[in-house]
Amino acid sequence: MSALEQNIEKLQGYLARFKETGIRNRVAGQDRGGNGGVFQTISPVDKSVICDVARGDASDVDAAAMAAAEAFPAWRDMPALKRKKILLRVADGIEARAEEIALCECWDTGQTLRFMSKAALRGAENFRYFADQVVQARDGQHLQSPTLMNITTRGPIGPVGVITPWNTPFMLSTWKIAPALAAGCTVVHKPAEDSPLSARLLVEIAEEAGLPPGVLNTVNGYGHDAGKRLTEHPAIKAIAFVGESRTGSMITKQGADTLKRMHLELGGKNPVIVFDDADLDRALDAVIFMIYSINGERCTSSSRLLVQDTIREEFEAKLVERVNNIKVGHPLDPATEIGPLVTEEHYNKVTSYFDIAKEDGATIAAGGVKVGDEGFFIRPTLFTNASNKMRIAQEEIFGPVLTSIAFTTEVEALEMANDTQYGLTGYVWTNDLTRALRFTNKLEAGMIWVNSENVRHLPTPFGGVKASGIGRDGGDWSFEFYMEQKHIGFATGQHKIMRLGA
Repeated sequence: MSALEQNIEKLQGYLARFKETGIRNRVAGQDRGGNGGVFQTISPVDKSVICDVARGDASDVDAAAMAAAEAFPAWRDMPALKRKKILLRVADGIEARAEEIALCECWDTGQTLRFMSKAALRGAENFRYFADQVVQARDGQHLQSPTLMNITTRGPIGPVGVITPWNTPFMLSTWKIAPALAAGCTVVHKPAEDSPLSARLLVEIAEEAGLPPGVLNTVNGYGHDAGKRLTEHPAIKAIAFVGESRTGSMITKQGADTLKRMHLELGGKNPVIVFDDADLDRALDAVIFMIYSINGERCTSSSRLLVQDTIREEFEAKLVERVNNIKVGHPLDPATEIGPLVTEEHYNKVTSYFDIAKEDGATIAAGGVKVGDEGFFIRPTLFTNASNKMRIAQEEIFGPVLTSIAFTTEVEALEMANDTQYGLTGYVWTNDLTRALRFTNKLEAGMIWVNSENVRHLPTPFGGVKASGIGRDGGDWSFEFYMEQKHIGFATGQHKIMRLGA
């Protein structure tokens, strides 16, 4: 039996219970159906129905928010070391079920096993990292003044809403939920309707690890009803959202009346700038990895290649050869490098850019075609002879599609890199240190890597500028979002107090 056949057999075993019972919402430690009925989650591999999913509506969100509010005081006041032990057990539980998480997520999203197997373990790493920060999360400062001993401390903000996307749902959920729980917040999680399987696995693992009922609640549903109610609910003190910039703007408006704190991780049209003095072999590897891994469906993908004109022809020729050699196939095959796009709607959006590129005058140098009709597969695609004003250079396609644009000077490259509504990441390839310092200083992006692909380090801030978001994940930045700062001043003596009406 091949590795693919073995993985399919294992997957069928994991999915059996979902096919039988469907995915139900989890509120206050209890399963409940959705008052909006059910919807179906579809596998992009073969368009088959995976299972029914409870469709939560406003009333389901109300119940989850009340459960989170009721569970909050006990979770907030639980001794830090006890909370830490629970979160470490969650990490252990994720590691124990990593294969199940990865296989289910591949089938639900179309992501390949070579990436999702690591994503599941990254989820455990997220819980372990933030568990280790629990004790000092509330630590503050001692700020002496002439008359007062001033101290600061932090406490959890309260019940929070977490709304996560479909591209790498388990890992991104843990990025948000782990620090929220570590801070002492309770959570209502609304996963993306297009990939609900792993959210169910996460809440099961958390409760089996000893997380009290109501501390983590999961409500499935659509953005226009369940998501809208979550962002408007007065018991929910903050919203952590990952998704499209347009949706981020919408939920900000929805949360305005209750003065919700918002953390928005949004879209990107990220540049990778390759100068002619760079290590071109390593740059080539990084360019390919950062747009074609994870099916190109990630916010930090380097979807615009800005390449110096002195090396453009040679670099693009090597790029075409490599792109044409990328293996598209079944996501559970360990050899597969690109799987199907997540839904038919997204597949239609991505493939529409093939005609848009031609209309704008670009060249389809590789790919630009659909693969079969069983699922939502396309060939990885490269557009050349493009300008930065074309739609393919300005709009977030969110698929395995790269647009190559030539530049002549450093000034021109910087202007093009910044000429976008987005500002999430940037990647700079040069062996000139002073150029790297100049360029990164003026590049409009929240995260920049020099001579590297995206290598995530959990203590560092993760987030963007402009239309790419508000706020930062990672390290103490996460706690700044999920916690409120408090100042207390203690008089150190009998300082003079102005007397009025004496």
